[in-house]
Amino acid sequence: MSQEQPRRPQAEDQDPIKYGDVFNVSGDLAQKPVAPQDAAMMQSAETRVFGQTQPGGVAASMQSAARLNEQAGLVGHRDVNDITGDRGVTVMETQVAGTRIVTESVGGQVVGQYVQPISNQPAQAGAGAGAAGDDAVKLTIGEALEATAHTVGDKPVEQSDAAAIQAAEMRATGRNEITPGGLAAMAQSAAAYNSGCAREEDKIKMSDIMSGATARLAADKPATRQDAEGVVGAEMRNNPNVMTTPGGVAASVAAAARLNEKSANQ
Repeated sequence: MSQEQPRRPQAEDQDPIKYGDVFNVSGDLAQKPVAPQDAAMMQSAETRVFGQTQPGGVAASMQSAARLNEQAGLVGHRDVNDITGDRGVTVMETQVAGTRIVTESVGGQVVGQYVQPISNQPAQAGAGAGAAGDDAVKLTIGEALEATAHTVGDKPVEQSDAAAIQAAEMRATGRNEITPGGLAAMAQSAAAYNSGCAREEDKIKMSDIMSGATARLAADKPATRQDAEGVVGAEMRNNPNVMTTPGGVAASVAAAARLNEKSANQ
């Protein structure tokens, strides 16, 4: 998954490349310079999971930004920013319904996600040429929603999340109204509660809503490109200042739809 290419610090201002210049992050992390030891930690984490650094991925982007910062004399070779030093970097792998989801985080914020199908077992002898594609397991909207409990489980529920969950639930169930006591109703209540909650630790998190999401839906269906477009639109309309949340509801439904489409074409 390609990341935005970091820009070289300009000589006249000598501002370092910050995390907010490279990734869709917020808060204090967005203002922190990408440091060489931050990049080294992510490279090590990626290597443990993938076996190597991903070309054009998170670690590669961090290495490029850190190298430019170091060449400009804005950070030292052994520097690590305090957020990364305190909370670290993580590369977490989750398997959901035959799909491998790898989520990369810096300081607790998601900066990248890879979604890959797990290799299917060899086809049985005598199967027709089109059997693998025809019988491939399709990822459902409910399974995509449930995956967010792992990818962004610690994120407080916001209005954009609730809107995306509502759009996803309606598409999964085929109903044009919120199901009482369903996922969308719970998400809307959580977002309303969080908006008036002062302490971050007291806010309702995505994992509180999305764990077991499939069982909480009145009906479910395989995710399609049209479903993904509807969910992405709902999330972005309710958070116009940023793109969709990496690893969030819209991103997960879109990833499921892409895998289903790829599977159908094989």
